[in-house]
Amino acid sequence: MTHGIALVGCGSAVPAASVSNALLSERVDTNDEWIRTRTGIGARRVSGPDEPLTVLAARAAEAALAHAGWSAEDLDLILLATSSPDDLFGTAPRVQAAIGANRSVAFDLTAACSGFLFALITAGQYLATGAMTRALVIGADQLSRWVDWDDRRTCVLFGDAAAAVAVEACPAESTGLLGFRMRSDGSRNGCLTLAQTAEHAPLLADLTAQRGGFAPIQMNGQEVYKFAVREVPAILAELLDATGTRADQLDWLLLHQANQRILDAVADRFQVPHGRVLSNLAHYGNTSAATIPLMLDEAVKDGRVQPGHLLASSGFGAGLSWGGALLRWSGPQG
Repeated sequence: MTHGIALVGCGSAVPAASVSNALLSERVDTNDEWIRTRTGIGARRVSGPDEPLTVLAARAAEAALAHAGWSAEDLDLILLATSSPDDLFGTAPRVQAAIGANRSVAFDLTAACSGFLFALITAGQYLATGAMTRALVIGADQLSRWVDWDDRRTCVLFGDAAAAVAVEACPAESTGLLGFRMRSDGSRNGCLTLAQTAEHAPLLADLTAQRGGFAPIQMNGQEVYKFAVREVPAILAELLDATGTRADQLDWLLLHQANQRILDAVADRFQVPHGRVLSNLAHYGNTSAATIPLMLDEAVKDGRVQPGHLLASSGFGAGLSWGGALLRWSGPQG
């Protein structure tokens, strides 16, 4: 039997410290006007020593559980979308233990800025088959660990956050995941990377062994921008056509928060008023896998997103990867 999935709760957590553009300009040669006009970003959150990814993700998870009215024991699955885990072997099990979700299976999914959307779609497949009933999908990243704080091209863009959405199986006719599309193009991987370093050290005789490590984030901003403004409208147009949905039927555009100019360009392509494009870039910057659920949580809690509202969502970024999903919110109001 095929089931639908209902989006029934959300929650988020952000680090305490906010770094404004003005404050950042004390470190690098930049200024508030330069950053805002090119990106729309005004500040970003940066994690402190007592705010590892596990802590932020667990806080977001607990908030989403409370919003859905669930206990942690109700969960069958925890999917953590992240590219900056506390442990390369997996951070989702740490989150599982932290919130006491003893019945659930927990694992990480890595797809950078597309991660949350890919994880939501993946969780949906487990629920649709009837194999599982309730899942928690978390998007969490701490890219402040991996930026070069002396590179003004990248350090102004990224921030830290975690956010989660609770989803459960429901009758197919009531599904909150009305359609989706996913794409990858590894030939363009070099446009945005957090690459492994290739340092080798002597091991035995003439043998060497590689020492683990990663270089700071590298990005070809112009190419990533061109990719996003071309591919995101294309995949959303395909999705709307496949589901028989008109752009004027959408209540909101819920896009990965990378650059305000990208958000505006997508809205203009579909003739969606800019007031119906959800954006919190000014306060958080690009939080990678966390941007979509963080924005959703904010809009649900302040009353903009209401039960029954229809949202077209898209994640896009490193890989290069991108995707779209047509979502209907069915959780509680506020």
